[in-house]
Amino acid sequence: MTGVDYEVEYNNRARVPENPALMAGWARDSAAYREQHPPQRLTYGPGSRNTIDLFKADRDGPLVVFIHGGYWQALDGSSSSHCARGLNAHGISVAVPTYDLCPNVTVSDIIGHMRAAMRELAKLGRPLVVSGHSAGGHLAACMLATDWPAYDATLPRNLVTAAYAISGLFELEPLVGTSINKALGLDRAAARAASPLFWMPPAGTTLDAVVGGAESAEYHRQSRTIVEVWGRAGVATRLGIVPDANHFTAIAPLADPDAPMVLRLKELTQM
Repeated sequence: MTGVDYEVEYNNRARVPENPALMAGWARDSAAYREQHPPQRLTYGPGSRNTIDLFKADRDGPLVVFIHGGYWQALDGSSSSHCARGLNAHGISVAVPTYDLCPNVTVSDIIGHMRAAMRELAKLGRPLVVSGHSAGGHLAACMLATDWPAYDATLPRNLVTAAYAISGLFELEPLVGTSINKALGLDRAAARAASPLFWMPPAGTTLDAVVGGAESAEYHRQSRTIVEVWGRAGVATRLGIVPDANHFTAIAPLADPDAPMVLRLKELTQM
């Protein structure tokens, strides 16, 4: 594409000046939910950030994973604890992993960290529905498109049955010339290699790509494109819009047990 100002399109903090207050609200709500519903702490590697908070509930069946955003360079799982609230109210357990951040590691490394986290969660013996926000939406799509037996011969091919990507990034090349890439260090080849849009589509699985109604045209294009491309290749895809939501408010429905977003995730655990 030409004539697109990718800095304007992808710099969400500049687009939403009130983002500090919104993220402070995440931290406050998450701390309150952890106090109310203390998680079990799991580890999937030796690093201090190779952790998973498991918010257990009483229903059997698939586990929902929620992967935090932050452009692979900010935040951790503790900022997203409140995102377990809606599903926990339906008896569905939610796992919230943390990962190492760029520039200490690469985006490719982070994909590997999330695969290791899924392998650890596989020990629970339950299929996984992987959701995520922003960079976490990218990672959710990567998990859906992973060939699990090739990664680890002990893992089932259908370890991840569905992905629910909120404000996801599926084609990373547009970021290369932006300020966001200072920490990521992506060149065009590395960006393409880390873009699930160009991976083998995981036919027979389900992907929902959801974007806030007030997000940039590029975020809408990203979600629309993966829905179209993967849909033609046999993935059951669905495009969703969170009305009036910006990049930071698009995940707010996850805390509401009655929100359409939560009810759709519940439905994905039953498919």
